[in-house]
Parts: sequence; structure tokens; C-alpha cells
Amino acid sequence: MAEPDAGPGRRWILEPGVSPGRLDVFLAAPERLGSRRRAARALERGQVFLNGRPASAADAGRRIGAGDVVHLWIDRPGSAHRRMRVRGTSGTSLRVLYEDDHLIVLDKPPGLLTVPLPTRPTSPSVATLLAEHLRSKSARRPLVVHRIDRDTSGLVVFATSRSALQDLERQFRRHEPERQYLAIVSGIPQPERGTWRDWLVWDDARREQRSAHARDPRAVEGLCHYRLRERLGSAALLEIELVTGRRNQIRLQASLHGHPLIGERQYAPPDAQADHRFPRQALHAWRLRFQHPLSGEFLIFEAPLPSDLAHLVRALRASPRAHIDGP
Repeated sequence: MAEPDAGPGRRWILEPGVSPGRLDVFLAAPERLGSRRRAARALERGQVFLNGRPASAADAGRRIGAGDVVHLWIDRPGSAHRRMRVRGTSGTSLRVLYEDDHLIVLDKPPGLLTVPLPTRPTSPSVATLLAEHLRSKSARRPLVVHRIDRDTSGLVVFATSRSALQDLERQFRRHEPERQYLAIVSGIPQPERGTWRDWLVWDDARREQRSAHARDPRAVEGLCHYRLRERLGSAALLEIELVTGRRNQIRLQASLHGHPLIGERQYAPPDAQADHRFPRQALHAWRLRFQHPLSGEFLIFEAPLPSDLAHLVRALRASPRAHIDGP
């Protein structure tokens, strides 16, 4: 996984002999940000780096100590975009992180479709909510660039012009955007950092992804990189960089490699959730970097863990083998 350029700002290297402590407590010190509230806001907005990698709200309780490098970049581009909410007639709301004349980036809640399905024509979706939002402002309409599963939360991009759609589709087709997910899985992967590479085939009849032989003419490569963020007893918080972006790819590959997502129903063995029940797959699209289709500027967005996954992490820290049924 490429290490991002942390850019300018204030940087601290923890000296030998420093007692380990929480990242948010370190940031909240009077000589730094001065309060836990400001530290939480900086983490949520993607303005904090730990050892050269972006930290998020999920890292607030992470223990740091001698040798760790903490970098605070308050003026990081894209970290101070005005947030707004789009509310549909159904009562569902969306958190919009960025909007201009060509695209919209939003934080999708779990349980909401990205686009309508033929089998569920009346179910609310991000696309229908955005269509309502855009109708009230202009003649633009949302054009889907990529999708995430209904029960996966996090970042989704829609184009609102044909020229933007064509450029964004080209970027995603070439796997140019950086797409990073946070996943809570059963077990601890070994090694703690690595690559999952599998051959996959989509089964239209069963509407699911399956593993395949490399010589299967229908097979496509599924590729992603993973890194252990935190041990949570018999579970783990992983950061996963999606390279190829196949449907249900992370969900299937995590199970194929022996670490199904907590809450996974479709791709996990029947007994996989004996220790950790959860009402959805514990997967969140937390970071996205791509080029603006018109200006060429690199845009970076991050979405903090939603409340149900943040609750799950806290519960596993407190009692790693507890049965977790949601917030």
C-alpha cells in the first residue's frame, strides 16, 4: 500500500521513555489542540496522520508510544468541506461531503441501496434521494459511478454531468482511485499485512460472487491489500485497500482467507458468528481519493465509522468475546 504524502503541518516524534497513551489524549494536550472535542474533530476530518498514514475517528483510542510519529495537518485540502444533509420525502437523510456542478460525494448509511433494484422498485436508495435533492435546485440528475452494498456504509460518488461521468468511469475502470475500507473480521490475519488475490465469478442466478479457477473463461481477478489496525480479542479491525472493486469482493475474499466479516450472512460459514453476532456485515468505505473530472485536482474524502460500528469496536475492546447485537 502506498504511503500518502502527509504534507505540511505540525509533527511530533515521541521520544524513548514516553509512557504509552491514547492518540486523542495526546492531541488534546494544551500545547496541541487543547481539548478532546477538537482532537475528535481533527480525526473525523482526516487532519491527523500516525506514522505517515491517515488516522480517523476509529483510531481515537489507539495506544501510541516511543518512536511513533504524530502529524497534525489542519489545513489539509478537502478536510474542511462544508457538510450538509439531504433529506428525502421518505425521511431518510444523507450526509453530503462535497457537491459542485459535476459530482457529489456522500456518506451512505447502512441499510440503504445505492441505486434502485428491479426486485425492490419502491425501496429508497441514494440515487432516488439525490434525484429529489437535485430537482429542487437544477435540472441535473444523479449518474451512478460506482456502488457499495446496501448494508455496507461509507463513501459513494455520483456524477451530475455526462462529461464527469465518462471521466470518473474511466478512472474506476482503470482502478486509479484509492479506495480504503475499514472491516471488523473474525480472527487475526497472519501476516498482519498482506495481499488477497483470488479469481472470482459473478453468479447472476444466485446474485452472489463465487471463487473460480484461473482458467475459467468467466473469471476475473479480485485484488486487495490489507493491514491490521487493531487486535480486538478474537476479532480484528483491518484497513483494506480495494484495487479491483468487484461486487461483494471484500466480503467474499475475507471469508476465503479465513477471516469472515463480523455480521456476514451470505459468505460466512454457518458457525462463523458464534462469538460475535451483529446485524450487518461490519464493513465501511472510509477513505476515497480520486481526480476531479474537470479540474484534475486530487480530492480526498474520509467518513468516520458510523455509530453501530464504533459501538462494536468499543464493545470488543471492553469484552472481546462478548455477543454483540448492535448499539
